[in-house]
Amino acid sequence: MPGIAVIDYEMGNLRSVQKALESVGASAVVTRDPKVIADAAAAVLPGVGAFGVCMENLRRHDLIAPVKDFIASGRPFLGICLGMQLLFDESEEFGPVRGLGVLPGRVVRFAADPAGLRKVPHMGWNALQIVRRAPHLDGLVDGTQVYFVHSYYPVPDDPRLIATTTNYGGDFVSAVWLANVFACQFHPEKSQAAGLRILANFAALTGEVETRAGAAG
Repeated sequence: MPGIAVIDYEMGNLRSVQKALESVGASAVVTRDPKVIADAAAAVLPGVGAFGVCMENLRRHDLIAPVKDFIASGRPFLGICLGMQLLFDESEEFGPVRGLGVLPGRVVRFAADPAGLRKVPHMGWNALQIVRRAPHLDGLVDGTQVYFVHSYYPVPDDPRLIATTTNYGGDFVSAVWLANVFACQFHPEKSQAAGLRILANFAALTGEVETRAGAAG
């Protein structure tokens, strides 16, 4: 039985996430089988693309209930990029479009920059400011650089959900944490040593991987 289920709803760089988890010593499988998801020790919801299309794919593959049931079970759950956004109530992308409603809040687009200095999508390396030290951030320091590709970001109703922020023409929420759920707007699988540290910390919550000593970033 796999330690970590990487949920396949035909959106996102699934194999990259799987390989990154395996590189830190975790066992991971890409799956859309509800039983495999239900039996996993942890689950990851990745995602790249349009919010509404992703929600439709989750419905089409009958994955909404398995995802929400897994989160309700209290086992470690990680949302990546669009997989983070889907956890919120709604997105304004071609919408509003309803999300999974796991976390209260909405997803909004970066405001246009009349001077053209801030490009949308936000693409490339940027720094994390740690607001709450979730276990997933163990070993990381303020200013750690991670990799982003996105035009939208979440605005939680409750600021106590915020784990990190990032500045891009103003601060936006780049990671959230609530109980067993950690979700990040950046791509840990593309963020080199810092990203691998986050994935190792996540896998360590299952007990099958030990975190490595030292700071990354």
